[in-house]
Amino acid sequence: MLELLMRALMGGLGVAAVAGPLGAFVVWRRMAYFGDTLAHSALLGVALGFLFDINLNLAIIALCIGLALVLVTLQKKHIIATDTLLGILAHSALSLGMVAVSFLDHVRIDLMAYLFGDLLAIGQGDLYWIFGGGALVLLLLVVFWKPLLAVTVNEELAKVEGYPVEAIRLLLMLLVALVIAVAMKIVGVLLITSLMIIPAATSRRLSRTPVQMACLAGVIGCLSVCGGLWASYQWDTPTGPSVVVCAAMLFLMAYTWPFRKTA
Repeated sequence: MLELLMRALMGGLGVAAVAGPLGAFVVWRRMAYFGDTLAHSALLGVALGFLFDINLNLAIIALCIGLALVLVTLQKKHIIATDTLLGILAHSALSLGMVAVSFLDHVRIDLMAYLFGDLLAIGQGDLYWIFGGGALVLLLLVVFWKPLLAVTVNEELAKVEGYPVEAIRLLLMLLVALVIAVAMKIVGVLLITSLMIIPAATSRRLSRTPVQMACLAGVIGCLSVCGGLWASYQWDTPTGPSVVVCAAMLFLMAYTWPFRKTA
């Protein structure tokens, strides 16, 4: 039992440590709905993985990245409003994934685990994916921090300064896609985005600089994982939703507690 809990804790902390800093950019750029769209498409990746007998993580990563590229292409063409496009793709991908799963009669799939996560079911192979993918995302965030921040603050000014705005925007979308793919087993496709948004929104209240906000978001995410895992063990509640509830409680505490930032 102890080994099971330790794997769950390590996996949760690995995801939270990278989802928090990346979530800061999601909050700054108001990309929450984009994250939801990619998360909903992850279930379709699961179905395709089983259908073609390939690694589920690879299938999810490939589908999320493919959808991110489709979104970028369609946004450039200005065929339809972005929020409408995201809504169509999000619910279409989720519904198509549910339909595809229903045709896999020869495979037993625990839909609840994929929809709401199953932190306690993390295996050694999952830890490799989480820490490998997380390390890659953190490395890219550190290397491209200045251009990512410049594009987030003002795209026109970033162009004047010589940053490749389109490439940086695409990079951010691909990073979100990668985190969603490796985090699916933690909180599930329906709750993944919350693990990026809530800690980042909480840290926004407590931070004075972008770097502080990004780092603190990772810390708050880790605290949420610890609290959620403890609550799940103590009261036998589902782990993924427990983590999100813990994050929401920290958010409420941050915004209701009388707190004043020092200059």
